[in-house]
Amino acid sequence: MKFENLTQIYISELQEQRSAEEQLIQALPKMAEMAHDAGLGAALQEHLRETRGQLDRLDEILARHGAEPRAHTDRSMETILGEAGKWAMMIDDPEPRDAGIIASAQRVEHYEIAVYGTLACWAGQLGLAEDADALLAILEEEKSADEKLSELAKREVNPQAAA
Repeated sequence: MKFENLTQIYISELQEQRSAEEQLIQALPKMAEMAHDAGLGAALQEHLRETRGQLDRLDEILARHGAEPRAHTDRSMETILGEAGKWAMMIDDPEPRDAGIIASAQRVEHYEIAVYGTLACWAGQLGLAEDADALLAILEEEKSADEKLSELAKREVNPQAAA
């Protein structure tokens, strides 16, 4: 598919991010179930709730533009989640596995931070203030999730994995 302008690129990227959120909704319960640390499991469940809300907001944005929500599949997220699942299954000891789950979850968060930052910037440049506000709100949720995972890793999970 060839794109003729930034609006078309923007819509396509919104559709791909919607796909990424759907994939994450499928993966987060599995990650939470594999978590040994109760705080990690709770953080992943909390992010699952946020992710469902983010998916709803992406659907609203796409509807405003008359775009088909499921037109694209995000292959990057597919790869990140596939590697995370494969990697976590190779660790039997629950403490190091939790450290690996956090590392995988943070890879996802960093990818999402990059995508939502770009989308919010494009929305602003295209004069789509309502879109930009929604995307910036999601971006802040992703940054907050990443910070929570970092704190959990530093305070509890990594020290237990290293012991």
